[in-house]
Amino acid sequence: MALTGIQIFKLLPKTNCKECGVPTCLAFAMNLASGKAELDSCPYVSDEAREQLSEASAPPIRPVVVGAGTRKATTGGETVQYRHEKTFFSPTLIAGVVNSDISAADLEAKLKTWNAFQYERVGLNLRPELAAVKDVNGDAAAFAAVAKQIAESSEFNVILMTEDLGVMQAGVEAAGFKRPLMYAATEANADDFGQLALDNDLPLALKADSIDGVTALSDKLIGMGLKDLVIDTGTRDMKQALEDQIALRRAALKDSNRAAGFPTITFPCEMAGNLDMEALIAAMFVAKYGGIVVMSDLSGEAVFPLLLERLNIFTDPQRPMTVTEGIYEVGNPDENSPVLVTTNFALTYFIVSGEIEGSKVPTWLLIKDSEGLSVLTAWAAGKFAGDDVGVFVKKSGIMDKVKHQELVIPGYAAAIVGDIEEELLGWTITVGPREAAHIPAFLKSK
Repeated sequence: MALTGIQIFKLLPKTNCKECGVPTCLAFAMNLASGKAELDSCPYVSDEAREQLSEASAPPIRPVVVGAGTRKATTGGETVQYRHEKTFFSPTLIAGVVNSDISAADLEAKLKTWNAFQYERVGLNLRPELAAVKDVNGDAAAFAAVAKQIAESSEFNVILMTEDLGVMQAGVEAAGFKRPLMYAATEANADDFGQLALDNDLPLALKADSIDGVTALSDKLIGMGLKDLVIDTGTRDMKQALEDQIALRRAALKDSNRAAGFPTITFPCEMAGNLDMEALIAAMFVAKYGGIVVMSDLSGEAVFPLLLERLNIFTDPQRPMTVTEGIYEVGNPDENSPVLVTTNFALTYFIVSGEIEGSKVPTWLLIKDSEGLSVLTAWAAGKFAGDDVGVFVKKSGIMDKVKHQELVIPGYAAAIVGDIEEELLGWTITVGPREAAHIPAFLKSK
């Protein structure tokens, strides 16, 4: 952020109204400076100050929204070079190419196949987001028909890929309601494409043959009033493309180069001869620092590992993934069903609940708040202590749901048995397996 907390404080109303959620304007200013608050939380900031602060608090890489409705996706918005410095915010968007000469029936079948690539992981739905319509023959009507079919009949957002103004206009008319990304403005067509994007309030990708060419073209489009830009440095050499990604990120973050401060679009589909190699190149861009990766096609063996890699990289390392504390029913447990307890680390919950479900033994699963720590880590940090677990069991309401008095605890927390027994008088505390994979056999034996 360009301004310090004190500089921001000088622009605030200094009412200490507390409506922003913190006690003082100074505290709010410090939160704003560190990225822990949003300017919109202050209801009394003046329009003049809002303009200054909005510019100052904007991330160095502009967030760009592609698409509309519930499936709209954001790329960009990054603030750090390396994930461990803070976090990465906007997951790399994954696209597959659809040629404009595809028949309506074949497109329907392809979209049905692509739409099936949705995977449940730690409570999240992982899926590719974009379909890139590629102009292959200059037929504006065919291009528009394909774009329209994708926009109207699928949940995929759209990239319109052509450098022909007439073809692009037809695509925008057909799918503009879905807020597609226009690809690509070049030195030759920048004026026309820029005006078309402005008139329709659409994001615009720009393409040049070098970083210098990109920044010059970016400056020109910014001068026209465009804000939502996406950058393609033009190279299809893998090594040079990687170097360009790093150089652009560094220029935006370290040198505050406004012309470089936009997300990028990369094309593994134009860098490899088969889908396996495309997936490897795409994985590189997910890590360094592609905003959008475009594949020649989408297939499960390529998409699934990319989605998992993306999940790992774009999960905030400072905020463990958690589930809500409480009682969870696995199967249809009754008053005689076993009761297990574990921590609220999301991965722990989904692995344990999955193994219980696989056992076919209806079970009550108690999830205790451990600040997102796994069992062993939570126990070591005092977040899964015996007396705390005992108090939680009492307050959870599980005693009203079962007739028995037996609690199964994780094997790695065996040391807390005595403390739980002191808190839960009359209860039998059983130490369960250390590894989740052994839970089915354990439950069946019980």
